[in-house]
Amino acid sequence: MVLNKLDGNQSSKSKHTALSNDPCSQRVAAVFVVSDSVDWSRDIQVLCDILRTGGLPGKEIAHQPPLFFANDDLAYQALFPSERLGMGAFRIAVESVFNAIHPAALKYTSYGKPNPSVFKNAETVLMHVLQSCPTNHQVDGRKQFFKTLYMIGDNPSVDIKGARQAGSPWFSILTRTGVFKGKENHDDFPADLVVDTVEEAVDYILSKECIS
Repeated sequence: MVLNKLDGNQSSKSKHTALSNDPCSQRVAAVFVVSDSVDWSRDIQVLCDILRTGGLPGKEIAHQPPLFFANDDLAYQALFPSERLGMGAFRIAVESVFNAIHPAALKYTSYGKPNPSVFKNAETVLMHVLQSCPTNHQVDGRKQFFKTLYMIGDNPSVDIKGARQAGSPWFSILTRTGVFKGKENHDDFPADLVVDTVEEAVDYILSKECIS
């Protein structure tokens, strides 16, 4: 969790002294949650302290500073038999507590999958790479565009949903290597193709694109 603080008009020396004596002496301008929380109770308390008071804990109730989450994954698969709760679950917990103790609903922005902007950004980056390639040629003076971009993922609600929302030219491949373990396609977020392993997904792409 990263807290971006305002500098104010204090001198460097006075600011250093204030910070040494009072950790709540500077107003927090924005909050960025960039990794999974280890201590949910502590972090929810700190976030509510900051967000309810306009970024200056201990003061009056004030306008909420901007809040950003790096992703909104509800769950992910690790080395445990059961799925682990991700940043999306933590966001739900923060929102529930905040809304219960604050008169206005929590406002936030979540980045990462399944936000279509992530996929559009990937297209843009890949297009820049393609255009810088020495073997790249334009057709009749027009830019080349991707016929197909493949998304391989094991989480239907994040990977596949994101690819589906992004639309053409994305082709979604769902693997049974993590969150998804179903025998058939996912009911709510069906992929264009379902395979058992990432290797099978790669083999399919190579065959489809006639790459040996």
